[in-house]
Order: sequence, then C-alpha cells, then structure tokens
Amino acid sequence: MSILTPIYKVYEWYISRNLNPENMPKHIAIIMDGNRRYSRLQGQKEAIEGHKRGINTLESVLDWCVDLGIEIVTVYAFSTENFNRKPEEVEGLMRLFQENFEGIAKNRKIHDNQVKVKAVGQLDLLPENVRNAINIAEESTASYNKRLVNIAIGYDGRLEILDAIKKIAKEVKEGKLDIDDIDEELVNRNLYTAGLEDPNLIIRTSGEERLSGFLLWQSSYSELYFCDSLWPQLRKVDFLRALRSYQQRERRFGV
Repeated sequence: MSILTPIYKVYEWYISRNLNPENMPKHIAIIMDGNRRYSRLQGQKEAIEGHKRGINTLESVLDWCVDLGIEIVTVYAFSTENFNRKPEEVEGLMRLFQENFEGIAKNRKIHDNQVKVKAVGQLDLLPENVRNAINIAEESTASYNKRLVNIAIGYDGRLEILDAIKKIAKEVKEGKLDIDDIDEELVNRNLYTAGLEDPNLIIRTSGEERLSGFLLWQSSYSELYFCDSLWPQLRKVDFLRALRSYQQRERRFGV
C-alpha cells in the first residue's frame, strides 16, 4: 500500500462530507481519455493493456455513482474515428467490448442495482459479434428503470445530428410532418439518446480540454470539468473533486 493511500482516504472523507446529496448531478457524461498514454507510461507496447485497466476504472466509477445517488452515466467508449487506429488495437477493443457486454448479463452488481445498459451510436458499423453482445446486455437489463448506463460506441456527435436531420427530413418529405413542427423536442426525439435528459456534468480525463464530438447537441448547458489524471489512474478523490466543482458553480442557462 502506498504511503499516500491513508492521506487520500482522509481527503475522500473530507470532500464527501461537504458534498450536498440534494445537489448531485442526475446525469454525468465521461470522456474516458488516456488509456493509450497509460500503456506507454507503463512501458507496455500494446495499447490494449491500458484499455483493459480502463474497464476496471469504469467499474469503480459506476460503483461510486451508485453510492452517491447519480442515476444516469454516459461514457464515451469508442468514436467512429477510432476505427482508423492500428488494426490490432481496434480488434483488441472489439474483443474487449464483446467480452464485457456479454459479461453484463451475469454481473451481479448490475442486476442488484437495477442498472439498465444501453449502447448509443452507429452500431451498424460494429462487427456482428459485438452487436450480438450488445443485444445480450440490453435485453438482460431492459426491465430496469432505477439507473441507466449509456455506452457511446461507434459514436460521433456530428453524425448523430446529421442522422436526426435525415430522419426528420424523411418525415417532412413523406408528408408526415410539417416543417413548422420542427423544434428542439423533435430533434431530441431523433437523437441516439432519444428521451434522455441532457448531462448536467461532463468530465474528461487526461488533461485534454475539448469535447471531441461527444454529445454536441446535448452538452449545450452542461458543466465541464477537465481532470489531469489519465483514465486508468482516476481515483475516487479525483471524481469527488469534479462533483465538488460542480456543486460550487452557479448554473446558468444562457450567457
């Protein structure tokens, strides 16, 4: 055990004590960045090792969210641009996705906490084995409505908006919809995240300060928090700091 561990535990307790349970964000979105850099820092040639460690971090974060009463978590797992990475890394990620989506059906924590799992994105771009695994995960949790985890995979925010425009344009062309009926609510209903409340807080790890196409429409009024820790190294104290920052802000809708 690191000599710093007891100090961090005390710090976690201190921050937790001062968080207001009534002012928790209902929906947190996370850009899980830094897996590949973590692998390099650890001297590992294969980037997939960082991704494996990142899955452990995600499990911890979901546990923290359950404990803190956060109802919805949306994570950016794989963008459409990620398909351009080295074939061996993409193949390794697809294996991880298959294994972990299939594992959700047997995950006791998921079922004990009644967590609905949903994949959002251009799922038709994914290999058949991954799509089948997603179906297994979604079907095994479909009856739950207490908590929700959205996994953005094969996702791109601009393409999401374009797809919504095409769906709406098709209905206008077919005479099912008048152009004056188009409003924000209609656009929301045609997004991958249809019917979902916008995220209150978006967290990005690894020190990068951009959204990288994540939830472009939905993030209009989200609070943003950028954390220096690489995703596999994220500690509970880092997560609690993000929540503390959120609660200290005066949320404004507009300028």
